[in-house]
Amino acid sequence: MSSGGAVSRVAVIGAGSWGTTVAALLAPVVPTVLWSRRADVATDVAAGRGNRRYLDGYTLPSQLEATDDMGLAVRGADLLVMGVPTHGFRQVLESMVDVVGPKAPIISLAKGFERSTGLRMSQVAADVLPGRPVGALTGPNLAREILEGRSAATVIAATDPSAASALQGLLASDRLRVYTNDDLVGCELGGALKNVIALAAGMAEGLDTGDNARAALITRALAEMTRLGVALGGDPMTFVGLAGMGDVMATCMSPQSRNRWVGEQVGRGASPDSVLADMDQVAEGVRTAAVACEMADTVGVEVPVAEAVRSVFDEGRSPTEVWSMLMSRRSGPEVSTT
Repeated sequence: MSSGGAVSRVAVIGAGSWGTTVAALLAPVVPTVLWSRRADVATDVAAGRGNRRYLDGYTLPSQLEATDDMGLAVRGADLLVMGVPTHGFRQVLESMVDVVGPKAPIISLAKGFERSTGLRMSQVAADVLPGRPVGALTGPNLAREILEGRSAATVIAATDPSAASALQGLLASDRLRVYTNDDLVGCELGGALKNVIALAAGMAEGLDTGDNARAALITRALAEMTRLGVALGGDPMTFVGLAGMGDVMATCMSPQSRNRWVGEQVGRGASPDSVLADMDQVAEGVRTAAVACEMADTVGVEVPVAEAVRSVFDEGRSPTEVWSMLMSRRSGPEVSTT
């Protein structure tokens, strides 16, 4: 970005469905290059065949460039958008250290934590490439609907408000409402924790618990998210906004949600390992649940829904057993000021 905040070139790193969608939104507005670790995906996009691996049948803007060469992708870019899953986030950032500009902001699309450190993705970016603005784009954003031009809203939070405003200006349209939020901590926590809730909601659906039960689960999980998020430094209002409740609603309801789908299959009796092995993309909530439980332990917050998800995916407990455990917990006041 120039000193005036203008963006002249964007690099979107990661050609999954959401990274490709964001690149497609940007390309008609500002020169944009999409980096893919897979040469075949980059070749298809560059040749105008679209992203047949992750978004088969969808046409991408002719202006969108694509490459599997990291140097070509980031050299000259004054804004980086990171659409890489959390488990590869640090490694990909490290691969661009010698070629990325010294002040280019880094905006994360990933919704989760680094497993080994518990860091949010903006913290990982600041660790690997210090001295620049970092942020996150989050909210109820199902890639295919947005690529189809359906109405949606999203939110951007960053350590430098001008970086958030710059990306807001590039993405906003009559189909996509783009908000900013100065609570980066809360926005990232909401985006990560909603995946855990979606796994739980999917399991409840797979168990055929009923609409009342799923509504109760999601509501109590939102309260759990808010308790933990506030204890970790987030603003409680963020968790009733797009990054919290909005994202939870979309991810728990939509058949396009990977986390919800995984939870549903497991609730129906499939083993977690077999379900995850058959997926092309990542269900971030599986890794996030364990980190969320560890975070909650450090701040003394109860997270029964996250604990339930962790016990199924990490400890091999059955969804039926875990559901019974949740339903048998002692009830107290729904709202507490303590």
